[in-house]
Amino acid sequence: MTLTHLNPAGEARMVDVSGKAVTGRIAVAEGTIRIAHTALAAIRSASLAKGDVIAVSRVAGIMAAKRTAELIPLCHPLPISGMEVDLVIEDKGIRATATVRTTHNTGVEMEALTAVSVALLTVYDMAKSMDRGMTIGGIRLLAKRGGKSGDWSARVDGDTDTAE
Repeated sequence: MTLTHLNPAGEARMVDVSGKAVTGRIAVAEGTIRIAHTALAAIRSASLAKGDVIAVSRVAGIMAAKRTAELIPLCHPLPISGMEVDLVIEDKGIRATATVRTTHNTGVEMEALTAVSVALLTVYDMAKSMDRGMTIGGIRLLAKRGGKSGDWSARVDGDTDTAE
């Protein structure tokens, strides 16, 4: 197996994607944060001192996706053509979902995962005065479309199909 991010001498390199076809690409990622009932109620009522947790976290996720190449070594900077970051309050916490689109010669999976991660970290930052025991987890790619490898989606049971 050839590792794409290593040159023949075994040194890290950025993969040359210039020969890949420019296609429409979409990636969807999700993650959750478990939050104590009292803190979740304060988020739901937008009564935290730091402001509207959902709105600020959504913007943080969008900003993070746009800067993914600055955060992840060897990740290509991409022109993002569209993005949504949704945060939904559930019974025991908040679920973040990010959908990122581009027309380029490499995918936007890292941008979607980064958006979810930073959105959830922002929830933590804004609500930590009420609950320092929040738990972030389940961050994963749900689906990707486009590119040479085609479409992929996570299995319904939460497990993933991986190429051998």
